[in-house]
Amino acid sequence: MQEKYTAELYKNPVSLMSNRRLETHGTFFLPFLKDGMAVLDCGCGPGVLTCDIAEFIPNGNVLGIDLDKSQINIAEEEARTRGIKNTKFQQANVYDLQSINEAFDGVFSHALMERLAEPSKAIKQAWQILKPGGTLAVCSPDWGGFLLAPSSEELNQAIEAYKNLQTKNRGDVFVGRKLSRFFEDTGFEQIKMDARYEVYTSLNFIGKFLALQLEKGGELTHAQSLKNWMSESNGFFAQAWVSCVGKKTI
Repeated sequence: MQEKYTAELYKNPVSLMSNRRLETHGTFFLPFLKDGMAVLDCGCGPGVLTCDIAEFIPNGNVLGIDLDKSQINIAEEEARTRGIKNTKFQQANVYDLQSINEAFDGVFSHALMERLAEPSKAIKQAWQILKPGGTLAVCSPDWGGFLLAPSSEELNQAIEAYKNLQTKNRGDVFVGRKLSRFFEDTGFEQIKMDARYEVYTSLNFIGKFLALQLEKGGELTHAQSLKNWMSESNGFFAQAWVSCVGKKTI
């Protein structure tokens, strides 16, 4: 059974991903970015982070890949709109990176590993196309560290239902804490894990994102619980993101 991207159930997941920027969601990669590098962005989505990387290394080259051709089309338009010339996009499978037939100084991935049935396989593929001395930098949410308020049994059950939905689609909502083990098993060294919280200022934005997916999955009661929570004047949602960086030293 092939994994399914849970967020595709949302009518416009691009609106969520387009709000992400390198200086907020990719800070773990910034210390390793040097001008002139060749960088691969795995699971590039609408290409916003890919283009940010390209702007950060104007004399380098960045390739963004995604399995979804519609995302590639959006990413190409993003680059055209921003006038970025040192990036390109290609439809490709993260489980078959050697088909790209290029070598990279850095491989970056944000919000991909949690969707995969075999994240360790994707990390091994990244190893294969990295040059000696190259850096792999990935980041995924870990649902074991989420903070929601005000808490209620109905809200907790709705969040559990979403976790089950992503698990049913063969993703792993707890992959963040496992990243360093995958890196070590692959052969990476100088491994560093870190974590941060992203606080959503709009409960309506994140609540609707989760509720719509639950509705599509047939979880109407849990979806309604999230909609009710969205109206809370003192509501709070903080998402835990775990990053992991490692070096291919040989």
